Amino acid sequence: MALKINSNKIASLISDELKKYKRDAKVADVGRVIMAGDGIARISGLSKAMSGEMLQFPDDVYGVALNLDKNEIGAIILGEASGIQEGDQVMCTGRILEIPAGEDLVGRIVDPLGRLLDNKGPIKTNDYRPIEFSAPDVISRQPVKEPLQTGIKAIDSMIPIGRGQRELVIGDRTTGKSALLVDTIINQKDTDVYCIYVAIGQKTSTIARMIDKLEESGAMDYTIIVSAPAQAPASLQYIAPYSGCALGEYFMYNGKHALVLYDDLSKQAVAYRQLSLLLRRPPGREAYPGDIFYLHSRLLERGAKLSDKLGGGSLTAIPVIETRASDISAYIPTNVISITDGQIYLVTDLFNAGVRPAIDAGMSVSRVGGNAQSKAMKKVAGKLRLDLAQYRELETFAKFGTELDKETKKQLSRGERTVEVLKQGQYVPMDVEDQILIIFALTNGYLDDIGINNIERFEQQYLEFMRTSRVKVVEELKDKKDISDVLDKKIRKAVEDFKESFTA
Repeated sequence: MALKINSNKIASLISDELKKYKRDAKVADVGRVIMAGDGIARISGLSKAMSGEMLQFPDDVYGVALNLDKNEIGAIILGEASGIQEGDQVMCTGRILEIPAGEDLVGRIVDPLGRLLDNKGPIKTNDYRPIEFSAPDVISRQPVKEPLQTGIKAIDSMIPIGRGQRELVIGDRTTGKSALLVDTIINQKDTDVYCIYVAIGQKTSTIARMIDKLEESGAMDYTIIVSAPAQAPASLQYIAPYSGCALGEYFMYNGKHALVLYDDLSKQAVAYRQLSLLLRRPPGREAYPGDIFYLHSRLLERGAKLSDKLGGGSLTAIPVIETRASDISAYIPTNVISITDGQIYLVTDLFNAGVRPAIDAGMSVSRVGGNAQSKAMKKVAGKLRLDLAQYRELETFAKFGTELDKETKKQLSRGERTVEVLKQGQYVPMDVEDQILIIFALTNGYLDDIGINNIERFEQQYLEFMRTSRVKVVEELKDKKDISDVLDKKIRKAVEDFKESFTA
């Protein structure tokens, strides 16, 4: 007897079984290491990997996919790469790189991945921020109008920085760039500004000395250090500024104020060039890859002063660029100058001549300008930068020994005193009221008959006199942040009274 097969019934049974079947297996996108070394890896497979996605290597080592080629992935390895071998399995994580953020990190030293480098115990935070994040759009911002005081007379009076601004510090090696940053951090004491200092490619001993100074001055109470020293892999030096920016963004998007100091971005550019060449990206000018401008623009554009609707928080960025032989027309310096809202240019000749901070007033500029100053500072220091730049030109002219007219001599005399007043020692940032009082005396001619060698002594004793004998004048200046006609007369009277006793 022939066996009859009912195909419809079989199809129906299979369909019912498939409906009952629950798929528990998880499918992961897995690849294999083709080559690993020098901080990069080439990986076959990973057809679903995204640019910038975190990749997981064996032993909890992570990398980031940068090149998405037709037949392979080019990735940088974050951390120690010596244990990664050809044939090792690599998996996609579906996440972009992120870092723990929050107030628990304040006072701590971390690496660019958020791992603690000090011995103060674990941190307790559930907040994470992606290290790459879109910059706020124009609608989300408001104009920069609130001063961020550095405590440095030459900067606060001539090249002011506002909250939400991006101000570049540029100059050769050993011209005092890092010293400006440390003084700025120290001056944020007793303010509502959190500081994030990102050390890129520096010697460990240099970073340790700076941290000791911040500890000594109590500045670590509101500061986070992101450390990617010279011996750190190029991949960590590359991501360090983005990690620091992410930590600052946590405060900005929570309605607070943050100051991020990138020291320095030229070393980050060199690290990125190294990684790009190893990944066989086409080299361009000075062997830098074609997207080197985007490297810094997407970082610095994240600095902003948010609108009141979004909480009014701010992220101020102070990047550092190191020049060679004062060449600010080189590739990386011109890139970053065009991205930022101004630059503070430090000069070797001035530094060696004992003018510290060695700021070139003619080359330095703040594109926010007086909007980032109090009304009182604007009134007393309005023409200071221009006068100082003119003095530098006149000084060069006077060296030829030409006979000078009375007005030129007077201008040179005022310029010499301006240079002396703007000199300032390291680790001694000044209150803005003290700055205004001494610059008021300078610009109104009260120092014209004081000998150059006595200017520093005059300043110290004069400010001490104001703090002890004219307390109400200082308090009024501090409260109103403006100089009315009445207050102007009080300050003039105070300077004249002090000058009588000083000259006597």
